[in-house]
Amino acid sequence: MNERSVGVALLGCGVVGMGVVSILRHQRELLRQRSGIVFDVRYVVVRDAGKHRGDLPLPLTTDAAKAIADPSVDVVIELIGGTGVAGQLVEQALRAGKPVVTANKSLLASRGPELFALARANGTCIAFEASCGGGIPIIDALTRGLVANRIDALVGIVNGTCNFILTKMTRENAAYAAALTEAQAAGFAEVDPTLDVSGRDAAQKLALLASLAFNVRLSESDIYIEGIDKLQAADIGFAGELGYVIKLLAIAERTGERLALRVHPTLVHKRDVLAEVGGSFNAISVYGHALGHALFYGRGAGQLPTASAVVADLVGVALGTTPLAFKQLRMFPDQTQKGAILPIEQLQSRYYLRLSAKDEPGVLAQVTRILGEQKISLSAILQHELVNGQYVPVVITTHLAREGDMQNALKQLNTLPTIQPPAVCLRIIDQPKEFGTA
Repeated sequence: MNERSVGVALLGCGVVGMGVVSILRHQRELLRQRSGIVFDVRYVVVRDAGKHRGDLPLPLTTDAAKAIADPSVDVVIELIGGTGVAGQLVEQALRAGKPVVTANKSLLASRGPELFALARANGTCIAFEASCGGGIPIIDALTRGLVANRIDALVGIVNGTCNFILTKMTRENAAYAAALTEAQAAGFAEVDPTLDVSGRDAAQKLALLASLAFNVRLSESDIYIEGIDKLQAADIGFAGELGYVIKLLAIAERTGERLALRVHPTLVHKRDVLAEVGGSFNAISVYGHALGHALFYGRGAGQLPTASAVVADLVGVALGTTPLAFKQLRMFPDQTQKGAILPIEQLQSRYYLRLSAKDEPGVLAQVTRILGEQKISLSAILQHELVNGQYVPVVITTHLAREGDMQNALKQLNTLPTIQPPAVCLRIIDQPKEFGTA
């Protein structure tokens, strides 16, 4: 069998970059045996070469332009992150006709159509498995394994940081701040965790996944977003009493001719498979018309899981399978139409409400009257006895209701003199009956 060498320029050598170098070095023979290719890392581009002294011997440089332009470089791996310098260098590589492997969901969520079109115009491709779900091969599944399916829904835990924090808060009664600190110490959360805990990271991933799943062009701005940074421990406790756990879910589903897209803390029934997904693991449920339910589960964060996806893309590019799929498939956002989005006010969902109510006669009647006027029917009420003070928590779950009606009800509830605002409102997800709690 003929063997060949493929030259690689690695842009950025942080945690994931070092993981890529480790796999390419330690699994060099395995990759050669499986693919017939020897991968040669010819440049590792960093901002400050001095910071890497003493690490593994690397072909370090600070000259990204030279690395990309070198004719011996066949593939460029971008692991810098962000939309600034990374975007400029990705453009440079694509204009040079060189394939790009990236884990940069922020860049693709904001400039995907433009960059995919640039790649196509220059006869090359972008591979981005590592941008969503860490080591889970979800991009490959959507573009290859499930290509015969009309996807009706995609529901997932796609942010390892938030899932780690919520797992600690649920299973160990940890405070939010303590759980976040532990996530940072474990390397799952950045020093500035805002992108994660605000829900934006999950939304960017959902924009990419849903665009492939539904064959439309989507952006982060199409998605309704709530994070976990304002979630209270009391609601995790009450959810548990009602038979639920709270997860940050990324949800995309067909509603007629439009798509409902949202990221928010969600009550998931304890018998649902997503309820058992703990720590930094991710899980993505995909519902296809032919396959039915498929669950993709694995580590959604960490050095080697993410590096695993990067190297898999590198192999696909080098073998030619990825460039061919990129050229032939009409699934990428530079070739699809803008998606029709359901306004969040029209969403139909079940809801969890927590009210801090005065312990006096008639309060519950006032609450149920307001909900009834908005055509919101109750499915359960949970109330604890008053321990101290004059307010008592009242927890209500509802049947299906319209988001706009619920928001109108919340405005009225928060103005009642017998309710201490703000009322807490979370959404409850019911998976399709075939795959849910029945």
